Amino acid sequence: MVYFVVYQSTTMLAIVWLRRDLRLEDNAALYHALKSGYEVLPLFIFDRAILDKLEDKQDKRLVFIHRAVESLAQSLQSRGSGIITQYGLPATVFKELITQYSVSAVYTNHDYEPYAIARDAEISTLLKDYNITFHTYKDQCIFEKDEVLTDAQKPYSVFTPYSKKWKAKANVFYLKPYPTTSFFDKLYKMPAPTVATLPTITSMGFVDMPEVRFPNKEMRLDIIQNYQEKRNFPAIEGTSRLSVHLRFGTVSIRTLVNEAMKHPETWLNELIWRDFYMMILAQFPQVGKGQAFRAEYDRIAWRQDEAQFEAWCKGETGYPLVDAGMRELNATGFMHNRVRMVTASFLTKHLLIDWRWGEAYFAKKLLDFDLSANNGGWQWAASSGCDAAPYFRIFNPQAQAEKFDAKGVYIRQWLPEFGGFNYPKPIVEHTFARNRALETYKKALEK
Repeated sequence: MVYFVVYQSTTMLAIVWLRRDLRLEDNAALYHALKSGYEVLPLFIFDRAILDKLEDKQDKRLVFIHRAVESLAQSLQSRGSGIITQYGLPATVFKELITQYSVSAVYTNHDYEPYAIARDAEISTLLKDYNITFHTYKDQCIFEKDEVLTDAQKPYSVFTPYSKKWKAKANVFYLKPYPTTSFFDKLYKMPAPTVATLPTITSMGFVDMPEVRFPNKEMRLDIIQNYQEKRNFPAIEGTSRLSVHLRFGTVSIRTLVNEAMKHPETWLNELIWRDFYMMILAQFPQVGKGQAFRAEYDRIAWRQDEAQFEAWCKGETGYPLVDAGMRELNATGFMHNRVRMVTASFLTKHLLIDWRWGEAYFAKKLLDFDLSANNGGWQWAASSGCDAAPYFRIFNPQAQAEKFDAKGVYIRQWLPEFGGFNYPKPIVEHTFARNRALETYKKALEK
């Protein structure tokens, strides 16, 4: 079902199609649309091709997106404009919009995931049949695809030389924000409020969760300044918590990079990792389709142990740091980055369960889920990815807990039963699991 509010306009319009860029400030596609000479009508589609595949109808990401779009609608309404919000398939939505509005062009920002590439190709072909131009721009990263290459004009597969080339190239041309606010007078004057026409979460078949708030997107300068010293300790506020805002574009990557460059490089490097993994997905699209970056790692004899996988998912492995991380993920949609590495290493090395199982579970649960970063992180943990940890690097979960949560503050926050009779025994012994992983990996890679 597609929800429409019919306005029947004869004004020639440019539509700016918002997706992973849910903001009005410093938005490449919006800027170019506002400079096009046409009045600009924003559009957001709650895409059924994505939503209909979600089995869990209590999806925190959908709630976050809904809150963000609602905020956009209110901001646009205060300027006498608005945003068309639809629930349906993109091709169906555009066919209907074309009958309601005189559309000259559609502007949007690049998306690099396999579904998005196919979707945009379909829409571009559809619009061409109506003599409507389709324009896309780089917005969600500083450098994309082949903008940072080796001296031999090949894509990098190791982060450190990539980051050095990235930093050398990142000048004001690439980091200058788009001054969209100077052209808001070009926004289409909506004849009726749009906030009320926003499809409700329940009307799309999902459960509204009032407890899911639109998290703070302000940069904490104290955190950025002290990121190197505090980032590994999950019990303290040592990370920016901006990943979800980057994922859905409620903040601009250029804004964050410009600020990061004023501080020690550690936080900037995290933002560069994001570009790096997006580049890997664009240059090696097979990694987004379930293939190991290093093909030889697809020879590993993974264990298909569904019972142990379920214990991992529930946070019932008997390893406190692993379990605390999984409980936090299941409850909030967030997991601290250090703990992500520990839980991923445990699944792939201690349990020898296919990294794809873990990748898919994180994809369902993470509020900040991003295909390129999620895939990159999981393949790093499994040693099958680009610039990955060597296969013989196997985290000791107990040692990690002692080092990064020495007083057990984080563990006890998420495991109230820890230390009691109800807490489970370890489902696998560390030394045995480590030796089994080393033997299995070695056997696969020697073939």
